[in-house]
Amino acid sequence: MSAPAEFWNRRQFLGSLAAAGAAGCLAPAWANELADERPLKLGFDNFSIRAFDWKAPQLIDYAASLAVDTLLLSDLDVYESLEEDYLTRIREQAGRAGIELQAGTGSICPTSKSYNAAKWGPAEDHARLLIRTAKRLGTPVARCYLGSRRDREGDGGLARHIDEMVKVLKAVRSEAEDSGVKIAVENHAGDMQAWELVQLIEEAGKSFVGATIDPGNATWTLEDPLVNLELLGPYVVTTGIRDTAVWETESGAMCMWANMGQGVVDWTAYVKRFRELCPAAPFVLEIISYRWSHELTYLQPEFWSRYPGVRAPEFARFVALAKRGRPFETPDGRPAGDATPELERAQQKWDLEQSLKYCREVLGIGRKV
Repeated sequence: MSAPAEFWNRRQFLGSLAAAGAAGCLAPAWANELADERPLKLGFDNFSIRAFDWKAPQLIDYAASLAVDTLLLSDLDVYESLEEDYLTRIREQAGRAGIELQAGTGSICPTSKSYNAAKWGPAEDHARLLIRTAKRLGTPVARCYLGSRRDREGDGGLARHIDEMVKVLKAVRSEAEDSGVKIAVENHAGDMQAWELVQLIEEAGKSFVGATIDPGNATWTLEDPLVNLELLGPYVVTTGIRDTAVWETESGAMCMWANMGQGVVDWTAYVKRFRELCPAAPFVLEIISYRWSHELTYLQPEFWSRYPGVRAPEFARFVALAKRGRPFETPDGRPAGDATPELERAQQKWDLEQSLKYCREVLGIGRKV
């Protein structure tokens, strides 16, 4: 199928960026940090234990009990107030517990099907609220995203949403830079492939925009997580890490998110390359296991209308990933029984704690004993 001229111009633009990256021209803000052999910081996103519906103080206490380094509060509803006095108390509580806080919210793209204008009003105002919240918490990290795979459908496809989100980001540039906050856009729920997120960051301005890298979401866009890391690594500010089981089907491949070590990702290779590309970024787990799956029906011709920019070598890496994968299996010891709110909470807690254990004991991640 043919692609519009705008698409090819963007592909040429991204090709030049890849060459620049290979030459070491895309050094992120933390590149001047002294490289050392300390373990990567380990943490989790509160979405991992969403069924508890805890607010920020309870989440900080739980993070302290797990001896993690970082807690990403990835939505604004975890706070009982967004006023400065309250957020200062949250910051102080985290400081006493030795927890690095990171702030976040959902979509800030006004044209995305995921954007909640009724709740947040204009997207620029939502982005400014996120920046103010991050500043009041004392964190330079403000995570957000564009949308989901649904935004690949319809006239203009994903490109028109990327353009609109770039406009929002440029509109809040001065507030972000004055606050010392970097907006960390996630590859989220099948919206952007890595090259598309790189394009967004570069067009908006990499001085104040970076990436929240999510290898689980990468699989929903036909990407091997290691390919995703190679492209996004120089831009990474924070993370949303989980494993994925990927296996072939009659129509293409199925993806099912899984606990760390239970999927198809080569985590030893991933962590080695992560340390080389973004060693100052924390390894933040966003565990969403055995609940949501997504089939990529790439053997059906109509599928490709949503993915006009897929590059053959990268797609081949994903196909190879699917070929060596297998259908998911629930791990031994996971709480089971009739579906109840209590069971859901027990499963989420077990999944997160097992995944933290894997990161510490197998991958050597985490700075606290």
